[in-house]
Amino acid sequence: MKTRTKARGVALQALYELDIVQHPIGRVLKERIDAAALDESHTNFIREIVLGVWPLASKLDAHISEHAPEWPLDQVAIIDRNIIRLALWEFAVNGETPLKVAINEAVELAKTYGSDSAPRFVNGVLGSLAEQVNELQQALKSEE
Repeated sequence: MKTRTKARGVALQALYELDIVQHPIGRVLKERIDAAALDESHTNFIREIVLGVWPLASKLDAHISEHAPEWPLDQVAIIDRNIIRLALWEFAVNGETPLKVAINEAVELAKTYGSDSAPRFVNGVLGSLAEQVNELQQALKSEE
């Protein structure tokens, strides 16, 4: 597994924990980063993702619900919801990851952490969101 992909996996685990049990974000990050044993640039990437996604989770969810209404978020598996949030944040807010790369990485995370149907589901939701990428970028950047 590529190191940056592994870092996304660690960030996903942290987001999942925050979503499930709402532990303090600092403690979650420290425990996940310590366990991952990655270099400093990748631990910074993990922090950037988690500290970027988590405060915007409800806003990301609102845009996911608006642009992909056929997938009610309260019925989406928690891990899948966090994969979609992470990818949406990467391509619509952070802007450092190209759209196709963010979607491909999300599908890989879904293959590793999700159910058998998760990769296709994540790809479908992100594909719907990708059709509105400019609108999403403008909306989410104004909400930061």
